[in-house]
Amino acid sequence: MLTTRGLDKSFGSLVVARDIAISLPQGVRYALIGPNGAGKTTLINLMTGMLRADGGQIVLGGEDITALGPEERVRRGLVRTFQINSLFPHLTPLEAVTLAICERERIARTWWKNTADYRAAVDEAYGVLKSLSLGAVCYRQTHELAYGQQRLLEIALALATKPKVLLLDEPAAGVPREESSELFTAINNLSQDITILFIEHDMELVFRLASRIIVMVGGSILLEGTPDEIAADPRVREVYLGGAHG
Repeated sequence: MLTTRGLDKSFGSLVVARDIAISLPQGVRYALIGPNGAGKTTLINLMTGMLRADGGQIVLGGEDITALGPEERVRRGLVRTFQINSLFPHLTPLEAVTLAICERERIARTWWKNTADYRAAVDEAYGVLKSLSLGAVCYRQTHELAYGQQRLLEIALALATKPKVLLLDEPAAGVPREESSELFTAINNLSQDITILFIEHDMELVFRLASRIIVMVGGSILLEGTPDEIAADPRVREVYLGGAHG
């Protein structure tokens, strides 16, 4: 569903991505791990067009999207969330997700009609929120929600675009530990049609929820494998316990 080939990126003499080649099949839950500074967020920025690669190719569902900007990649089904929420604090979740659906349908700029007139978009928005256990708070203003609920709302906004591939950059960042398990359960229960790649530092969550894991170090892919293969690889233990992590 998403493939990168020979992806490179440098800032002067600083190499942040080197010959990155990954392939994400449809419906698989991948975790992207590595020490701080490994290049994980940079890779997501390259895949989504937030950064322009110096070399290499990005293919989504068989289409070369390397030259496309972020908005066109979203329209083709490649969507991401960020480490820090960027939400409209005084909109309700239902309003925010409805607007995202209207943007997907290219009717968001029809300013002379009330959003509530688009009944199908409102109903779809409520369905998305309900699937993430946000139905009960859909009429509250976003700033009133618990932080874990705000993270779920960001995922709801991503789902409103009908993604084929969903990239989650530390979705549990800032979420209290007692809420993070519920957050990842919701992520794991998303449609199996959606390919998911998530960055996460909580190894307990990674090994419980990911079907495959990619390890990055120094802007390169160190290895990829199942959770059991990653846990048994001495190179991974060296990365995290041999001083590279901290």
